[in-house]
Amino acid sequence: MDVTVANPAGNQSTDDLEERLVEEGEHAGDYLEQLLDILDYDGDIDLDVEGDRAIVAIDGGDDLNKLVGKHGEVLDALQELTRLAVQQSTGARSRLMLDIAGWRAGRRSELSALGSKVGQRVKNTGVPESLRPMTPFERKIVHDAVATIEGVHSESEGQDADRHVVVLPD
Repeated sequence: MDVTVANPAGNQSTDDLEERLVEEGEHAGDYLEQLLDILDYDGDIDLDVEGDRAIVAIDGGDDLNKLVGKHGEVLDALQELTRLAVQQSTGARSRLMLDIAGWRAGRRSELSALGSKVGQRVKNTGVPESLRPMTPFERKIVHDAVATIEGVHSESEGQDADRHVVVLPD
């Protein structure tokens, strides 16, 4: 397991947070190593800390796409199970992010491009557009992309599994 931590501020509270997040990542890594062993899948586990979140990535095995599933549904379930395993070990709720076979990284690029494309189209046409339902992770990426475009903004509408992004002219 590789661990990467960045602490540009160098202050004690940041150090404490990073220490806690590294601990979360290590617990998650142990849990996921056991899972990979049970499944007899190969994969390298990398741990990172970005902001206030532990990031755990599994790469390298041919079978890993099975752990992503259709539209990342299996990945989302594994992320939640990993968070629960970390919570059981540490006693604290985890916000860790799990990526398998680079799926979330690729999805982030796709959604950012989608947000930019739709934002530009709404800016040019003045016609609001609704996107398909998305997870909170996906909606945040789209909102961030739209926020970089002057003359438009985005909102989330709907509830539960039907929650989606609407891009509107200002």
